Amino acid sequence: MTQPAAPPAPIALIIIDMQKGMQRMPAHTRNNPGAEAVIAQLLAAWRQAGQPVVHVRHLSRTPGSPFWPGQDGVEWQPALAPLPHEHVVDKHVPDAFTHSQLERWLHQRGIGRLVLVGVSTNNSVEATARSGGNLGFDVRVVADGCYAYAQADFDGVAHSAQTVHAMALANLHGEYATVQLSAEVLHGLALG
Repeated sequence: MTQPAAPPAPIALIIIDMQKGMQRMPAHTRNNPGAEAVIAQLLAAWRQAGQPVVHVRHLSRTPGSPFWPGQDGVEWQPALAPLPHEHVVDKHVPDAFTHSQLERWLHQRGIGRLVLVGVSTNNSVEATARSGGNLGFDVRVVADGCYAYAQADFDGVAHSAQTVHAMALANLHGEYATVQLSAEVLHGLALG
């Protein structure tokens, strides 16, 4: 008698800071204008597979910020808004694990693999991936599912958004996370 196949191990899709306030940033200063479409595709696949989804929302402690509680910038981008049963994490710093109970929530559900998408690559995505890797999670960062903004380095040298994005991914890959493209991630989800 054959044993029924074990259900696939849970893989959490963690969507970081996809709030309306991000849509107010100057589009010419960011890279990867297709990131939101990639995130929507991954979200649809996760929902269809019945896998867990975590929506991370930044609530600023700086008055006047578009992410200050009560501002419409805090609201979710409609195409990426959580369903009632999906988990929401509020954070006040870039790292979604800090003071949020995210680690405990994941452990309680036996979730060991995380797929991170969102904004910005070199800030909240990188901070969350570093913590996740240090906490022992198998972290995947979706290169085409996140984006960054142009920025000057500490010496005042200006760098394009693509350079900032690529350096952040290089900081993570192999050390704290595995960086993959969305097609690879979707293939892995289909295999279970």
